[in-house]
Parts: sequence; C-alpha cells; structure tokens
Amino acid sequence: MIDRHDFLAGAGSEQAVDVADAYVDEIAAQFHFARRIRVVIDAGNGTGGPVMHRLLEKLDCEATELFFEMDGHFPNHHPDPTVPENLNALAAAVRQKGAHLGIAIDGDTDRIGAVDEKGNVVYGDRLMIVYAREILSRKPGATFIGEVKCSQLLYDDIRKRGGNAIMWRTGHSLIKAKMKESHAELAGEMSGHMFLADRYYGFDDALYAACRLMEIVAQSGQPLSAQLADLPQTFTTPEIRVDCADDVKFEVVRRVTERFRGTHSILDVDGVRVLFPEGWALVRASNTQPVLVMRFEAATPELLDQYRSETEEAVAEAVAQA
Repeated sequence: MIDRHDFLAGAGSEQAVDVADAYVDEIAAQFHFARRIRVVIDAGNGTGGPVMHRLLEKLDCEATELFFEMDGHFPNHHPDPTVPENLNALAAAVRQKGAHLGIAIDGDTDRIGAVDEKGNVVYGDRLMIVYAREILSRKPGATFIGEVKCSQLLYDDIRKRGGNAIMWRTGHSLIKAKMKESHAELAGEMSGHMFLADRYYGFDDALYAACRLMEIVAQSGQPLSAQLADLPQTFTTPEIRVDCADDVKFEVVRRVTERFRGTHSILDVDGVRVLFPEGWALVRASNTQPVLVMRFEAATPELLDQYRSETEEAVAEAVAQA
C-alpha cells in the first residue's frame, strides 16, 4: 500500500505530547508508603531510568539510583534482570546501603528483577507469591496465572490461602488472553513480566510493579526476605536452554511426553511437566528460538540431581530418535 501510495485523502494535524507527565502523576498518586524504606533501583541504562527518576521524586522513600542514564551500548551490564550476574552491582549496593530491597528493570521496562536486603536474588515466581499474598489479603478467592516454569510453591501457596491458581503457557499474548478469560488479578512469568490487573490495567509495567513491591515492603515493616521466610525450602535450577533445531524440537518434546506418560503424572499444557514424588521436571520447546527449555525443582539437592538426570537422559534419547 505504501509502494502504491494507496492512501486515504484527508486533512489532519500533529502535535507532540510528553506522556510521561500524566503517567508519573497517575502512578505516584496511588502510593503513600506506611514507612520510609531504603531501596536501590538498577535501570540497566535502559528506557526506564528517566521516568523512574521522576517517580522516585514523588515517592516517600530513600532511593539509590544505578545506571539511570539511557545508553543502548549498556556499558555496565546487560539489562536482563533474570541473569544473576547482571544483578551483582545491585546486590552490592543493597548491602552497602543497608537497603530493604533492590529492584532491577530490563531494557524496555516491562520486566522486573529483585534482590532481598542480603543481596539474594528473588526470582519471578517468588515475586508473584509476594504480590499474590497481598492481593489475597484484600480479595479473597482471587485468580492468579503462572507459567509452566514457575515453582510449585507458587501454586501451593495461592491455593493454601484460598486463591485460584492457574498454570498456563509461556508467552505474552497467551498469558494476556488467559487473564481476560479468567479475570485474573495477576499473571506472571519467571522472566519478570508481572501483569497486574489489581489496581491497574493488566499489562506488564516494570515501574508500576516496582512501586507495588516497594509498597508491600513498606507496609509490612520488614525487609523483602521476610515476605517469603515461611515458605518450605525447595531446590531449583534456573531456566536451562539446550540447542535443538526448529524442525525437531516439538517432536522431541512429544517423545519425552510419551516416555513419561505411562509411569508418571504429567501436565502437558505447554511442553511436559513431569511430576515426581517430591518435585517436577519441565521440558518445553521455545516458541521463538531453536532451543528446548528445561527447569527442575525438588525437595533435596540429591533428588534435584536425580530428576534432572532422568529427564536429560529421556531428552537425549528423544533427540537421537527425532
């Protein structure tokens, strides 16, 4: 249509508007912290820094800003808050400042990462527990959506507190459609996308999610680690990505699914989540890359190694046959 100049005729006008003013005013007006907390925020030289700075000027907190200048060369670290080494500067600053928590924002400001006051990483599925507990305190029976990579602790904790927990497929559009269908108050992914519909519009805004996390810590009177101190201990791997050609990756997952179907309970909403007596294993094909994604959780390190070994053996056999 552009090549043919096939445009509608008509008159129009154009004006430039700084939407950040309205955004900052609306977000800041929501938050009145119960106490003044210390927080370190790492914007990773991404797009969120300048707007987060304006937000922090309106919020009652003691904030330390790291890498708030936008720079697409990312001179300090890659702005992916799910990679632990990208959180090293944040964790060090949190410990140095005696902060109650640290928050990291990704490059395009739709994902959030966090560390507690000791500098320990709090992954996306555990952050969801923090948000869900607060929401359930006001909205009993609320619905929440997690993806297949999330810890079983998330689903168990929501149900224990009377909430409705749904395990769903990974992916922005898939999660958003399920949220609309189920009227969920919150959906989230391990990658740090937090789709908050409670008190907000249901999309993944890292700056708003940061404010909500700061609010929870401020209201509680305790640091971030205390929000999860009562959870049972489990042992998990990070997300493990294994190269696998696009033309066979789904067949590999199908073969792994059939391998375990007769001997284990499985969930096949997205790939296969194999349920072991004291843990689980996930194998799924990436929707966007030639890789298999795996993750494991178990009650002990020994069981974690056992479940992982058994699953990786099944994957290797499936790859050889595909």
